[in-house]
Amino acid sequence: MKKIPPPMLKPIFKSKLHHSLCGMVLCSMLSFPALAKVTEYQLDNGMQVVVKEDHRAPVVVHQVWYRVGGTYEQPGKTGLSHMLEHMMFKGTKTLKPGEFSKIVSQLGGQENAFTSSNYTAYYQVVGKQHLERVMELEADRMRNLVIIDEEFDKERDVVTEERRWRLEDKPTSKLREQFNAVAFLNSPARNPVIGWMTDIRSYSAQDMRDWYQQWYAPNNATLVVVGDVEPEKVLALAKTYYGKYQPEKIPTLKPQTEIEQEGLRRIELKGATKVPTLQMGFHVPSLVTAKTPEEKQEVYALSMLSSLLDDGESSRLPTSLIREQKIAASASSYYSSADRLPTLFYLSGTPTTGHTVGEVETALLAEVEKLKKEAVSKEELERVWAMSEASYVYSQDSTQSQAMILGSLVSVGLPTNTLDNWIDNLRTVTPEQIQAVAKKYLHRDNLTIATLYPDGKDHSGAKAYKGRH
Repeated sequence: MKKIPPPMLKPIFKSKLHHSLCGMVLCSMLSFPALAKVTEYQLDNGMQVVVKEDHRAPVVVHQVWYRVGGTYEQPGKTGLSHMLEHMMFKGTKTLKPGEFSKIVSQLGGQENAFTSSNYTAYYQVVGKQHLERVMELEADRMRNLVIIDEEFDKERDVVTEERRWRLEDKPTSKLREQFNAVAFLNSPARNPVIGWMTDIRSYSAQDMRDWYQQWYAPNNATLVVVGDVEPEKVLALAKTYYGKYQPEKIPTLKPQTEIEQEGLRRIELKGATKVPTLQMGFHVPSLVTAKTPEEKQEVYALSMLSSLLDDGESSRLPTSLIREQKIAASASSYYSSADRLPTLFYLSGTPTTGHTVGEVETALLAEVEKLKKEAVSKEELERVWAMSEASYVYSQDSTQSQAMILGSLVSVGLPTNTLDNWIDNLRTVTPEQIQAVAKKYLHRDNLTIATLYPDGKDHSGAKAYKGRH
């Protein structure tokens, strides 16, 4: 299995509309009316089916999204969703380990999977004539996965090495992980998607079987198909291959509502880096957690605020901190407006030579204070709206990106027409509303700061990761 997720996944729902959480943009896809009609169905067993026609090429994207991820996990069992994703390529009652990927490759297609805090998804991109075959394959492993102890033991070692390489040996990644664990005290949003190392090492094969049985059911899944297809024919195939499975009783998660932050939190980390790095975050709502029209309007205002700070070279952070003051080598903001749980509004930066991370922190907070005190001009708002619309047009070149957005929306409980209404909602945001959310959420008592400093050690002999991922 090729573990690295596709580039278009990571940017999903980023408020800055054309940049690259792990590096990211695509919230811009929520910025303009859809070019083709989206057709939605529900099978008798509860599985949702979303189809979007795109007849520009004889290609189809087939995806299955499960509503389970890092924020569904409990202490001591973090990372189970990610580990199960690995095991999904280890064979079924009819397929040997690795045979799934081999068949898709022989069809001339591409396939992969990814796990996030909000969901786990599996996809294939093939010629339209192969849609039925990949649907048959994916439906097979929805309920017929075989988890052999020996295969599990080997794959657990792979995941521990993956964690070591991606997180523990990368100081900036470790900083983000520890930052989240401090910013969130009792919300499962603090869980690393890959899981804590001690949890991974304590997994058993039975843990995987139980997690699979618990969450991988048709009534906890969404099928997304985008490409050169006819919706009625997709529905007929879905009934044949997915409709034969019985629904399961999906667990009801106990609420783990984050306690209110009542003062600044700060952590420091030392690691194998040459320059210090700063990560800051304020607790804010998401579009999923906003229940009233007023709360939803706050989300749109926060999205605009993030884009004003960091959406293109002419936005405020690169203009002020990088080009004018010349104190930062990088400065950015990030707001994921479509998280399943309340989320964070992020600011980050690294200093230039001769300047300190403390100067960058002060400058970032100064830009926030400006937004509280000075109304945003109409020209700045128009710039953000224009870039949002342009980014959406470019994103439509990819059927995979279109499918990613639809699956992400449905999997967190948002309607598919969120895509159609996003830019119109952004255009309702006023300068006064931007000031209001800055004052309400972006203040010291709601702030967590994490700083990475060089440890001063020689790390020239560090070993590179040799695994398959």
